[in-house]
Amino acid sequence: MMHNQFLLMKDRRFLPLFVTQFLGAFHDNLFKNALIVMILYQIATQTGMDAKTQSLLTTAAAGTLVLPFFIFSALGGQLADKYPKHIVIKYIKLAEILIAFLGAASLLSGSIVLSFINIFALGAQSAFFGPCKYSILPEHLHRDELIGGNALLNTGTFLAILVGTIVGTTVMGYENGVIPVAILMILVAVTGYGSSRYIPTCHAAAPQTRINPNLAVKTYDVLKYSFSQGWEITLSLLGKGWFFCIGSLFLSQFPNYVKGTLQAQETVLTFFTVLFSIGIGAGGLLNNRLLRGNVSAAFVPLAALGITAGSLDLSAATAYIVHNTDDTLLTLGQFLSHLTHWRIILDVFLVAAFGGLFVVPLATILQDRTKEETRAQIMAGSSITDSIFMVGCAVIAALLISSGWEVKQLFFAFSLANLVVAIFICRLLPDYLLKTILQFLFKLLYRVEIRGFENIEKAGKRAVIVGNHVSLLDPPLLAAFMPGRPMFAVNTQVAQWWWVKPFLRLVDAFPIDPTNPYTLKSLIRKVEEDRHIVIFPEGRLTSTGSLMKIYDGPGLIADKAGAMILPVRIDGAQYTGFSRLRGKLPFKRFPKITITFLPPLSFKIDEGLKGRSRRASAARQLYDVMEDMMLKTTEREQTLWEALHKAKMIQGGDFICAEDVEFSPLTYKSLTRRAQILGSYLYEMTELKENVGILLPNSIGAIVSFFALQSVGRIPAMLNFTMGAQALSSACTTGQIRTVLTSRRFVDLGRLDALVETLGQTTRILYLEDIVPELKFKHKLAAFFPRTLPVISPFDPAVVLFTSGSEGSPKGVVLSHANLLSNIAQLASRVSFNRQDIVFNCLPMFHSFGLTGGTLLPLISGVKTFMYPNPLHIRIVPELVYATNATILFGTDTFLSGYARVANSYDFYGVRYIFAGAEKVKEQTRKTYMNKFGVRILEGYGATETSPVIAVNSPMHSKDGTVGRILSGMNVRLDPVEGVTQGGRLFVNGPNIMLGYYKDDHPGIIQPPEDGWHDTGDIVDIDAEGYIRILGRAKRFAKIAGEMVSLGVVENMAAALWPDHPSAVVALPDDRKGEQLVLLTTAPEANRSALSAYANENNIPALAVPAQVFSVDSIPVLGTGKTDYPAILEKAKSLLEKE
Repeated sequence: MMHNQFLLMKDRRFLPLFVTQFLGAFHDNLFKNALIVMILYQIATQTGMDAKTQSLLTTAAAGTLVLPFFIFSALGGQLADKYPKHIVIKYIKLAEILIAFLGAASLLSGSIVLSFINIFALGAQSAFFGPCKYSILPEHLHRDELIGGNALLNTGTFLAILVGTIVGTTVMGYENGVIPVAILMILVAVTGYGSSRYIPTCHAAAPQTRINPNLAVKTYDVLKYSFSQGWEITLSLLGKGWFFCIGSLFLSQFPNYVKGTLQAQETVLTFFTVLFSIGIGAGGLLNNRLLRGNVSAAFVPLAALGITAGSLDLSAATAYIVHNTDDTLLTLGQFLSHLTHWRIILDVFLVAAFGGLFVVPLATILQDRTKEETRAQIMAGSSITDSIFMVGCAVIAALLISSGWEVKQLFFAFSLANLVVAIFICRLLPDYLLKTILQFLFKLLYRVEIRGFENIEKAGKRAVIVGNHVSLLDPPLLAAFMPGRPMFAVNTQVAQWWWVKPFLRLVDAFPIDPTNPYTLKSLIRKVEEDRHIVIFPEGRLTSTGSLMKIYDGPGLIADKAGAMILPVRIDGAQYTGFSRLRGKLPFKRFPKITITFLPPLSFKIDEGLKGRSRRASAARQLYDVMEDMMLKTTEREQTLWEALHKAKMIQGGDFICAEDVEFSPLTYKSLTRRAQILGSYLYEMTELKENVGILLPNSIGAIVSFFALQSVGRIPAMLNFTMGAQALSSACTTGQIRTVLTSRRFVDLGRLDALVETLGQTTRILYLEDIVPELKFKHKLAAFFPRTLPVISPFDPAVVLFTSGSEGSPKGVVLSHANLLSNIAQLASRVSFNRQDIVFNCLPMFHSFGLTGGTLLPLISGVKTFMYPNPLHIRIVPELVYATNATILFGTDTFLSGYARVANSYDFYGVRYIFAGAEKVKEQTRKTYMNKFGVRILEGYGATETSPVIAVNSPMHSKDGTVGRILSGMNVRLDPVEGVTQGGRLFVNGPNIMLGYYKDDHPGIIQPPEDGWHDTGDIVDIDAEGYIRILGRAKRFAKIAGEMVSLGVVENMAAALWPDHPSAVVALPDDRKGEQLVLLTTAPEANRSALSAYANENNIPALAVPAQVFSVDSIPVLGTGKTDYPAILEKAKSLLEKE
């Protein structure tokens, strides 16, 4: 996992070490650069020293500082392993104070000999300090902090070089500048010792280590041991040494390059040193972001090529320099005024930045891949290797310069040498280079974002990585961004395709033959070898945009191999031309792609299952994992208004998202503009987060009004105009509704004058027709310059719906933005739909299913919805489904059975989904739709309080007689019910559970569900596969002669006997048995004896046979399509009294 590396600067585990290291490097470079300035600009002027001698002396100074690393590093490594490193560091820093006094004396005296002795002493203390600082880092930092820690140390070192160079060169340029430099050296050394005392304690890694005083022998032994630790360590040692070779060359030759080649002053030298140091630091710090805390050499080949490109171009750019005609040196301003010089500046920065990108991973690999008890000695081996490269570089540079070479020729020669090194690295690590190039291209074209990268490591060494398969880009994306060389299961036929073969070089491909049963066993053995294997469980590219059939193979592999399942979601690639969803989803050339790794899961299959049942269980469990992955990776923590704008951005503003009986299509652009205009008006008429009533039928106007309120932070309260004036007035009081939006036309056509008049006594009625002429220019301007969206949380109320009030005053159900969007995401993760679908929504928006399923889900998901105002128009609805080419229909059994009676068998030709809820779907209704229309009814189950869907059958997972499986992200609890032996009372919780109720005892105050669990009031049974069977409402059970009888069972009997006639059962008090059942049905031939015979034939208890059966003209139905049981109860009482 990637940590913010800068947080380490606040942590005592790191900060004291950083400060100590920074001050030490600053001290070294302060003195070295002060000495160089003294040689070049003071002694040379006084003695008439020629340029060649000056160059040799400055090169010798750099070499003298490096030479002690070769001599003393091995001894330093032994000391760091034998004794606690924090103690060794303190003694080293104490010695630095004495060295500082020696350095001050050498500068004040102007002695070159004494100065060279001091610079050697500084190098010696740094040689002892080096193994300590690098080997102590893994003892104090976590593994995923090492890249960031090393980057900061590396940056600090070069910043110290920068500051030391600036101070040393600048201050020494002043008259008597040597005095403040000498004082500063002593102060820095004392401060460095003080900071070293705060380094956290650590134990001795290998106290048994024997100190070998023979430095030459020990140096050889340390080098031999370091280079025997494996190919990865060897390459890291050589690579790190080569970096210091190049880095020291540039830093040591900058003075000669600036003065001799560029003919510039000391300020330009300072500028180049600053530039080089910043570049090194920037490149080093970039590692933590690119590698995300992972210790890897992934970007080393690219960095090597970058160094080569920058240094070669630097040599080329130097050839075009135009020198002054006189002998004056360029000032910094004059230097920057030449365009050619900017090319040189860019080249120097690129060499430095790629150098930082190159060296930090190599240093971290040395720390991460070595044993603690010998880590310091390997760090010493690294210091020795670095010093060999640097001294060798200094010697070669000195020899070449003494033979007449210019600095620009020297740079060119080392650039060619670096090219050879880069080619060697690329040949050794071709995977890393190819992955780096692919990552660059993917990020450039698709702005790829990786989330949950740390979960790959959490999965352990043995994991089955399962992902959704939306495009041909999926395998290359995972191969490019996953660490190491993951294994991919590839179909043998696919592996032969010419354009697949280059991708197979990135990974360890395992060809699988689906017809060969032994393939699975071979894969299990591979995973048992501690491998990560990537499998797409769908076995093919999706052609729906959602999950397709899941194969059992990955689940069986994880189970048998004892591996973790690591789900990964690829999102965004489905919009590219590499998917098979053209026409079903909007096409985008370069969409943003997000790859999300979820936390790993253990996967176990019941040992008692064998054969086919075991495979089915594996597939079902794996599907649940994938469905849960789709839900968790869907953006839900946003407002409905934000979600609508996101849909507009994805689908395009001109996409037709809604239509109504006026047949005037509504586009996303038109919807948002009209909502913003109306919203700007309502902003002035209402208050933030105020509940505003909407009294409108299914229409474009209702949708615009709903989102107009959302756009200004108001809460729509959907009013049920079928519940009656008194109940509706009570609902407004309970919900503290002061303003109601409606339409004069709707009120006239619906004959709601009396209802609106009653509401007007307690609320302000706003008619849409009256608002239009009142809209001013400022309101219309909001369509193009909308108001700043109020600060609304996804967890704030988004809508208020009301219960029917059958048990007293209506309750307000308050749903948040996150509730509704979670339910939409839950449905989208189970059922596929796309922009070729058309939803026919005749369920009113005050009905939770009509709001979420019929309105919000299509609008948010890019599916057109057709709004029809009245589901009771039995003859019109089928005709309009046919006319609109609808593919998705929502309804209740009452409505659907009515449509079936009058519809032509071709009216539902285009319908692929019919979702039914609110009441049980009768078997006869199900058969009619299958036989007459060839469409399967997918029964679901929900409640207003759950936004509303709890469970639903899907085309992939369906079982007759059930309402489907629980939606992803939800938890269930069954509490026992007295007298009920099967199942229990269902309680649910999850992200779609309401915020709470508005009740008449505390109007306007949200009363949340207890502990987040909602009591559905239903008695259900859940089978082994997770399918829910509704046994009845807890209040729809009657206690007869001490036994609990489900009224739903009785209604099912009546439906079986008289399928074309609706029926309803209620329980009334009975003096003899406690309660009696009364059946009301529209079947004229209905009688008790027929029910008794049916019960006897089907082993149904005799207590379930109603005591009274009445034939009636009609069964009362609520506006939502549910049976009106309160009205039926009153009717039953009336009929009994007449008996």
